[in-house]
Amino acid sequence: MSPTPDSAVRTYIAGHRDAFLGDLAQWLRIPSVSVQPEHAQDVRESARWLADHLAGSGFPAAEVWETDGGHPAVYAEWPSDDPDAPTVLVYGHHDVQPAALADGWATDPFEPVISDGRLYARGAADDKGQVLFHTLAVRAHLAATGRTTPAVHLKLLVEGEEEAGSTHFRALIERHRERLAADAVVVSDTGMWSETTPTVCTGMRGLAECQITLRGPAQDIHSGSFGGAVPNPATTAARLAAALHDEDERVAIPGFYDGVAELTDEERKLIAELPFDEASWLASAHSGATHGEHGHSTLERVWARPTAEVNGIAGGYQGPGGKTIIPASAVLKLSFRLVAGQDPDKIELAVRDWVPTRLPAGIRHEITFSGATRPCLTPLGHPALTAVARAMSTAFDGAKVRYTREGGSGPAADLQDVLAAPVLFLGISVPSDGWHAPNEKVELDLLFKGAEAGAHLWGELRGALSS
Repeated sequence: MSPTPDSAVRTYIAGHRDAFLGDLAQWLRIPSVSVQPEHAQDVRESARWLADHLAGSGFPAAEVWETDGGHPAVYAEWPSDDPDAPTVLVYGHHDVQPAALADGWATDPFEPVISDGRLYARGAADDKGQVLFHTLAVRAHLAATGRTTPAVHLKLLVEGEEEAGSTHFRALIERHRERLAADAVVVSDTGMWSETTPTVCTGMRGLAECQITLRGPAQDIHSGSFGGAVPNPATTAARLAAALHDEDERVAIPGFYDGVAELTDEERKLIAELPFDEASWLASAHSGATHGEHGHSTLERVWARPTAEVNGIAGGYQGPGGKTIIPASAVLKLSFRLVAGQDPDKIELAVRDWVPTRLPAGIRHEITFSGATRPCLTPLGHPALTAVARAMSTAFDGAKVRYTREGGSGPAADLQDVLAAPVLFLGISVPSDGWHAPNEKVELDLLFKGAEAGAHLWGELRGALSS
């Protein structure tokens, strides 16, 4: 059980609720939109605000870290008075998605509004609210235990360009590897299954993306004079896309599944226990039917199986009416979601080897891969993962905490890779919070549950990582 008294944590958080919300609103008013150059100074202001706030919250060190040509991150640390205590690094991000009234917001996205127990603003859930609850959590942890320093050596790294693809993130953590060294990483850029089903995420898929450009004739040529006698790049692109999967909807690229960590019977059982409503899920997907790799449930497909998707296909004439040509070129854009055990570099080599085998003579090709994201996974039963689940359960009045995965991708795997530490996820956002959408919000009761979980987590992790 958590060595942090439950009632003392809850009392402290309740007594500081209004002050916390005032601080969060101040931060949310800074439009730190990392993808829009006109907001570069706002991202910098956001970093400075957070560093100052962390210092004011008690962190002995709080710094703005520059990146090579990108947006700044914030680093802070609060050492434990026990030199043998384990070290925990918390990750989040302070940049946000673009937002404007014209997008469909009911209120100014950068003027926080509280209504019906919800806080509406861009970044309320993704990710400023979930970053800032840690400042309240550590103060509650100290107040409830009578400590003057955390039970663990606590570090924070809050990125400034996650919404812009974390372009400079890996270089940043490699440069500061020694200062970031930790026994575990806690990512608070995630969510729960629902308001009534507290969950802990155990991993995220990786991502590899490429563009395949196919070239045939040196220029567009007449389909009557030359059609049926020379290869057509657009037809080739369509056939290449069709060849991505076999009849069981498995990716047909040789070697694609090498190393894939298959789901255990226990993992499949735990996924099946979640209150999944397929009709509701399909409505959220704006789709009429499920589809995918045979032998796996919908949740297994989006959380624990690798995929290949056609993101775009283009070639030839797209204007009104007809134009009877064989186009000179065509383009195919693909993305691959990867699971534990897969290496993006090996996937790239497999794709590069496979594509030429599917092309007719006379079609030239170029393949361009963008930066990849590695998958990450913390196995069930890992002591640190169990510690997170216990902290969440305590905050949710002893409720059973279930386990999920994320189908998307993020920089968590870089932290796992560079720091050689398990990655844990502590988040309280729910699907209705509308990340990246108009009217993004956070449920205030859940936000403070997150602070409670964080307050209990440091004692739990101290025990789990010291044993």
